Amino acid sequence: MFSQASHNSRLAAVAPLAGSAGLSARVQELINDLRPDHADLLTALHRIQHEYGYVPPEAVPLLAGQFNTTPAIVFGTIDFYSEVRTAPPAEEVVEWCSGPACLLKGSLRIRRALEAELGCGMNEATGDGRWELRLVQCDGTCHLAPLLRHRGRYLGPLSTSEAIRFARALKGPAQAAPAPEPPGEPGT
Repeated sequence: MFSQASHNSRLAAVAPLAGSAGLSARVQELINDLRPDHADLLTALHRIQHEYGYVPPEAVPLLAGQFNTTPAIVFGTIDFYSEVRTAPPAEEVVEWCSGPACLLKGSLRIRRALEAELGCGMNEATGDGRWELRLVQCDGTCHLAPLLRHRGRYLGPLSTSEAIRFARALKGPAQAAPAPEPPGEPGT
């Protein structure tokens, strides 16, 4: 019954959004070698975000065309992966791990403290674009739980008070010193 159903909008070309011709050309260069039959959409999103720091909305119709799908599917994919963003990052991005080991070791208290200290909620930036708190999934650094990532460095295991000192240090040197890096754990 359903095998004969068709969804023609998946194959129709989508007009690009108004925006920079240079951006469109560069995005096309980044994704030209990727094919829909190889499930390369995530690779495309990573390439674009690496280039721009986020996936600009103007890239979505190009991605939909390249992967023979709809913009809704592309936006759904972007929305599913917490690491992919659709807006430029803030000046300082603090990543909070939501993995099981971090949660078991009290990371929810750290999250609440960071939200209060930085003045923004999870996956939000402050109005002035200075600080942002991002949720990230476990990446296997559970021996550092509970942890934060900042500028590619892992900070942990952290207590709530260390996380508060870290957040205050981001806001200004007069507020507190940053939490020390654990001995023997190199920054990345």
